[in-house]
Amino acid sequence: MSLFNIGLSGLNVAQNGLTTVGHNFSNAATAGYTRQNTIIASAGGQATGSGFYGQGSNTITVQRVYDGFLTGQLRGATSASYDLSTYSDQIRQIDNLLADEKGGLAPLMQKFFAAVQAVSDTPSDPATRQGMISSAQALAGQIKSSSDYFKQLQNGINTQLQSSVTQVNDYTKQIASLNKEISRMTASAGGQPPNDLLDQRDQAVAKLTELVGAKVVVQDGGTYNVFVGNGQPLVMGSDSYDIKAVPSSSDPSRTTIAYTLPNGNTVEAEPGAVTGGSIGGLLRFRSESLDAAQNAIGRLSLAIGQTFNDQHKLGIDLNGAIGTDVFSLGSPTVFANSKNTSNAVATATITNTGNLTTSDYTLKFDGTNYTLLRKSDNQVVASKPAATATYPMAIAADGFSVSINKAMGGGDSFEVQPTRNAAAGFGSLITDPAKIAAASPARVDASTQNTGTVKASLTNVAQPLSLLAGSLTAKYDSATSKYVFSDASGVLATQPAATATATGVDYTINGMTFSFNGTPQNGDTFTLSNNTGAVADNGNMLKLAKLQTAKTINGTSSFNDAYAQLVNDVGSKAKSIDIASTSQDSITDQIYTAQQSVSGVNMDEETVNLLKFQQLYQANAKVIQAASTIFDTLVSIA
Repeated sequence: MSLFNIGLSGLNVAQNGLTTVGHNFSNAATAGYTRQNTIIASAGGQATGSGFYGQGSNTITVQRVYDGFLTGQLRGATSASYDLSTYSDQIRQIDNLLADEKGGLAPLMQKFFAAVQAVSDTPSDPATRQGMISSAQALAGQIKSSSDYFKQLQNGINTQLQSSVTQVNDYTKQIASLNKEISRMTASAGGQPPNDLLDQRDQAVAKLTELVGAKVVVQDGGTYNVFVGNGQPLVMGSDSYDIKAVPSSSDPSRTTIAYTLPNGNTVEAEPGAVTGGSIGGLLRFRSESLDAAQNAIGRLSLAIGQTFNDQHKLGIDLNGAIGTDVFSLGSPTVFANSKNTSNAVATATITNTGNLTTSDYTLKFDGTNYTLLRKSDNQVVASKPAATATYPMAIAADGFSVSINKAMGGGDSFEVQPTRNAAAGFGSLITDPAKIAAASPARVDASTQNTGTVKASLTNVAQPLSLLAGSLTAKYDSATSKYVFSDASGVLATQPAATATATGVDYTINGMTFSFNGTPQNGDTFTLSNNTGAVADNGNMLKLAKLQTAKTINGTSSFNDAYAQLVNDVGSKAKSIDIASTSQDSITDQIYTAQQSVSGVNMDEETVNLLKFQQLYQANAKVIQAASTIFDTLVSIA
């Protein structure tokens, strides 16, 4: 081979190297760009009698400086970072709402019960009664506002899932298209890799993992197959399969993820199957924190409302009427699964607010048995065999009951949410201060002629309660050792039943228990009458005030305890997620730094390469110049 051709080969190699270096320089700030190297090899030698003489050099290929292991690690770390950061951003909103010391629910509960205590102290004061009504309205307004805020968060997640799914499908289509184009370009280039297209594909996958935890499997020929969830395909070669944001079959109010299968069918993802990325973070936040917080506020509204209403209806107001409901209450929500084969209808009612949990439930029928599953711990809390069922059939547990109007089909199910939307129905009903039932419904007055030591009083009131038709007189008869009851028309034909106590005897009339404690004397008389006109009586209001600290929720928690537990749970979770997010971001940064140390453009290194190839170019130009000079000399000699 001539010296001229050898110099020319070196010149071409140098020019190729300079082109690659220039390409690296110009893409140093390009996201997803992988540094490229010009791979140079000797052109070999030509055999002669005096040995092999070199024939110059050739450019074999332009190769990406790529580490598949680090890139895979970075994808997984990025997916985890976006999952945790999304979760952290979302739960912080709940934490800020619940923990607000000025505008939160806790201070309004304190103010409401302070107003109740004020009425108890001065039940005849119209101002304190109006203050209690105002505090009740403020409390109801805050609970409803909290419910509205949670509903906005639920709707916001639905919207974000819709938007994110669109982006996922855009990226999967791009990856499938790049798979096809890379295969075509590789074939047309005789097997040489189209490096910039490979970078574009890796960048599309990187963006995809920010949205969802996608797994990449590299096939023969370098084609990417991308999977999500439990192995559902998003990309197979040049084909992409959309995911969809669809209403959940068990709860149409919430959006969930569905896959498109290669046969064209759509199947809803199982709960917890889609993880990673911002989509995984949204789904985890909703199932782990948002649902539980919304249920807890709903349970609290039911507990406050029902407990207060029940006690208020055991007293009488300034008009002498039995108290009415102070608060309106929300109702349980039941959704029929969209895949049900029967037209059975299920409804739910609250039976005991003190036994409610913060979980949702699933009522299932397997063709043989009905089961009520508590979703928070996957425990069956109630079951009934279909063989003995009569319809309408009720199945109860945890403070609520579900009624089915007819037999369900095998495999049918209902989603039961006892407390999820209850806070939305919480409201204040009383606007007239005179209708606050502060007084006890009846009283006992002892005759001034009594000689015994008996103290008589109203000690308990329970449902069913009704006021006395008229005053009753209880007169002690020593001959029979009993009290004889009479009204305006004379001795009652049916005497109230007596219940002996350690200190005397109790009589329960119309739901009211009157206790006679002490030693009576013959002829001692007591008058039992409605408490009408007792504007200064606070008997019922004292019991209403005690509800603030009563362990009314599961027998272990007061209203304040339950709310404090919710605030603590959300706060602890928010802090835990924030710490995990910060830690994961640090790990992701470390992996990114390691990946960039291999694949990123180093300006100093490229500058050295630039000088190297520049000198190589100049040196080979000198070789060509020398070859030309030799040739000219030989020609002149001839």
